[in-house]
Amino acid sequence: MAQNSARNPGRHFLQIPGPTPVPDRVLRAMDMPMIDHRGPEFAKITKRALEGIKTIFKTTNPVVIYTATGTGAWEGALVNTLSPGDRVLMFETGQFSTLWKRMAERLGLKPEFITSDWRHGLDPKALEARLREDKAKEIKAVCVLHNETSTGALTPIAEVRKAIDAAGHPALFMVDTISSLASVDYRHDEWGVDVSVGGAQKGLMMPPGMSFNAISDKALKASQSSKMPKSFLAWDDMLNMNKVGFFPYTPATNMLHGLNVGIEMLHEEGLDNVFARHERLAEATRRAVKAWGLENLNKNESQLSPTITAILLPEGHDADKFRALALDSFNIAYGASFGAHAGKYFRIGHLGDINDGTLIGALAITEMALALAGVPHKKGGVQAAMDYFAAQHGGGKRAAA
Repeated sequence: MAQNSARNPGRHFLQIPGPTPVPDRVLRAMDMPMIDHRGPEFAKITKRALEGIKTIFKTTNPVVIYTATGTGAWEGALVNTLSPGDRVLMFETGQFSTLWKRMAERLGLKPEFITSDWRHGLDPKALEARLREDKAKEIKAVCVLHNETSTGALTPIAEVRKAIDAAGHPALFMVDTISSLASVDYRHDEWGVDVSVGGAQKGLMMPPGMSFNAISDKALKASQSSKMPKSFLAWDDMLNMNKVGFFPYTPATNMLHGLNVGIEMLHEEGLDNVFARHERLAEATRRAVKAWGLENLNKNESQLSPTITAILLPEGHDADKFRALALDSFNIAYGASFGAHAGKYFRIGHLGDINDGTLIGALAITEMALALAGVPHKKGGVQAAMDYFAAQHGGGKRAAA
C-alpha cells in the first residue's frame, strides 16, 4: 500500500474538478526563458491571448486577463461595476455561490440570497418572480454560477437571461464560468451576459493563477460610475494597457504562452467536439453511478453538470474516509464535499484534457475503492460506462467495416 512505499509508480489519477491535469504541450509552451514584458515580442503574445480568449467566451468585446485565481475575477466583476450598499441578487446552488455571496458582503454590498437545499440548482422562474417584485429596481446585479463545482448543478444561462428580460429588469447579469468555460457551451454575447468570470485551471488546461472578466458594453458603462474601491483589479488601467499589448503591472508572463497553446488545442479539437466529449464523459459517469445503485447529489436531471458528478454515499458511510482510503490504496484524488452535506458525498471531475480511457480507469478504481471501503453497491458500473462509450463510437461496427 502507498504508506509503505517511498514512491508511487505510475500516474496519479487527479479526478478533482480542477485544477485539472496540464497537457505536456501546454507545459512545454510555458517552459520558456523570460523576456521583457514591456517589449515588442511580449506585446504580440499578449495580443494573441487577448484575441484568443474572446473566442472561448464567444464575445467580440474586451476580456480582461488577471494574474489571480477565479476568486480575484469574482471580485473584479463586483468592484468594477457596483457601488457600496448596492443590492445584489444571488442564488445558493452550493459552496461556491455561498463564497461569492460572502465576498459581496465583505465588500460592503447587500446580497440577497435565494436559498436552496443544494440538490436542485437554480430556478429561473423564482428569479423572474423576485425581480418582478423589485418595483423600485433596487437590485443592481444578478450573480449566478453557470456550473456549481461543489454540487454538479448546471444553470441554464439563456433561460436566466430570458427571465431577467421577462421581468423588465435593468440589473447587470454576472455569470461565473470557472468550472464550465472551455468544457460546456457558453455564449457571452448571445446570452446577454454583462460580466463573465472565468479561470484558467479547469477547461483551459492551465495551472492556477490566471482568471478573466469578459465585459459587455453595459458593464463598461456601469464601470464609469462605480464607486467601489479598486486598484489592482481596475478595468480602466487594464484595458488601456491591453490596447498596446501590455499590462499595468507584471503579468504571469509564461502562463500567457500556455494560454495561447491551450486555446490553440481547443480549436484544433473544435469547440463543439470539446463540448460533446464532456457530455459523453459525464453521461458515462452517471450511468456508472446508477449501475452501482448510488445517488447523484443533484436531483434535477435537466441541470446535471457535464464537468463534475457528485456522488452520495449510503447513510452511515463517511465520504472523507472513503476518499482517503482511495487515495492511499489507488493513488486517486476525488473532490471533497461541503456544507450541510459535508462528509456525505464525493466528486468525480471529468473535465479538461481527459478522454474515455482515462475516465474508465478512474471509474474502475472507484468501483474497487467502494468494495474495499465496504460501501454497499452493485457491481457493473464500469461495464455500464464501457457499454455506453462503445455505443457512442459505433459499437464495434467501424472496426468490422
